[in-house]
Amino acid sequence: MKVKDAPKTATSIVVRSASNARVSQSKEPLLELMRRIFRKEDVALRAAKFLTVVEERQKNGKPLRVEEWEKILEELGIKKSSFYSMRNKLIGAGMLVIKDGEYRLSGAFSKDLVDMARWWWVAVLGYDSESL
Repeated sequence: MKVKDAPKTATSIVVRSASNARVSQSKEPLLELMRRIFRKEDVALRAAKFLTVVEERQKNGKPLRVEEWEKILEELGIKKSSFYSMRNKLIGAGMLVIKDGEYRLSGAFSKDLVDMARWWWVAVLGYDSESL
């Protein structure tokens, strides 16, 4: 099996309980989030750059196409297998989707985290969901 065809079912993320460690408190929130998904700093930097490119191209109405993989490899300075491994992790986390041959940012990641937070708040802690 090729890395680009590997299952894209799940991704691990580091969760921190200290309020001063929140992603939103960082000077670079996207990079901080990528550090929680990718353990190696260089991969976190490349993933943040890749997502930024996807976001910018999406906003400009010229979404990044999957056929542009060679250009992406050059821009990120990585090998093909490293790119697909990183990409698959982002897809597995629900941050990225491929639709009609284009990379697009996805809200599935946010929805899953909100669902987990609400469940913990209501089912485990016993609080009213409106107080979350």
